[in-house]
Order: sequence, then C-alpha cells, then structure tokens
Amino acid sequence: MAGTDREARMRGIAHAVGEPVRRYVCRRAPADLVDDVVAEVFLVLWRRLDDVPVDDPLPWTYAVARGCLANARRSARRQLSLVERISRMDPPVPLPAEDPEHADLHAALARLAALDREVVTLWAWEGLAPREIATVTGLSANAVSIRLHRAKSRLALDLGRKTSGTAGQEPGEGRR
Repeated sequence: MAGTDREARMRGIAHAVGEPVRRYVCRRAPADLVDDVVAEVFLVLWRRLDDVPVDDPLPWTYAVARGCLANARRSARRQLSLVERISRMDPPVPLPAEDPEHADLHAALARLAALDREVVTLWAWEGLAPREIATVTGLSANAVSIRLHRAKSRLALDLGRKTSGTAGQEPGEGRR
C-alpha cells in the first residue's frame, strides 16, 4: 500500500474506531492509564494496518485494545511487585555523618560551582579519569581536565594548603 493511501486508510479507521475504543478502555482501565493504552492501540493499528478488516474494523480493534489492556495490567503488577521487593530489602547504608575533621573540606566543596564540584567529586571520590568524567558530564575530556585543575586550585587556596610554589610530589616521594 502506498504511503498516502496507507495514511488515508489509517485516518479513516481512526475516525471510525477512535471514540468507541476510548470508551471501551475507559470502562476497563484506571484513568491514568487510558491515554497510554489508547495510544498503544493506535500504534498496533498502524503497524498492522494490512491486517485490519476493511468492512468492520471495530471488533478487531477491540481485540487489540483487550491485548493492550492485558499488557498494561501485567506491567502494573510487575511494577507493584518490584516496589514490594524493594520495600522488603534492607535499608540502604546511610551516608557517613560529616566528620568534623573534614568540615572545612565540605564547606570548600560547597562553595564551588555545581559542575566543578561534580567534576572534583567524580575524580576524587569515584576515582574516574577525566575521559570517564567527560562521559558522565557531557563535557569534552579537555574541558574536564581544565575544570578539574582550576577547581583543585580553588580548593587548595580556599583550604590554605598551597604553601609552596611547586606542584606535584615533594622530593623523595613516589618511586625509589
């Protein structure tokens, strides 16, 4: 069937069965599911347009709607079951309370811009490399490296820990 003929046929079927199918679904599904189920019915109609009877499409469409309702009910049961299983699980491990020893660090992190804070914490706490952080944030790896360098410098200045002009390891540190 040609594209325009197919579209015209679908419009005709939708006009003929739209309201009856909506009423059918409204009587059988919760109000919050009606639009989704009706949309699914019309998606099936479009996909299987060649199977829709020409003379009286309504009964065939009701059968499709019945299947879509069954799918929606199964989905709702699975969701409810998942919620029940999650609620029976052990409570999540609570985050450790802020250690007073690190209160200055948390305050300094809070003063960073949100994206800079995210970059620093992904690097420091999650152990991600700049290219991995780039994947998480949607930035380029180069932009992550620049943000990370600048944010670490701001943190160091804010914490008053940068006393020497040299960066990196102290002499004698590292490999021997």
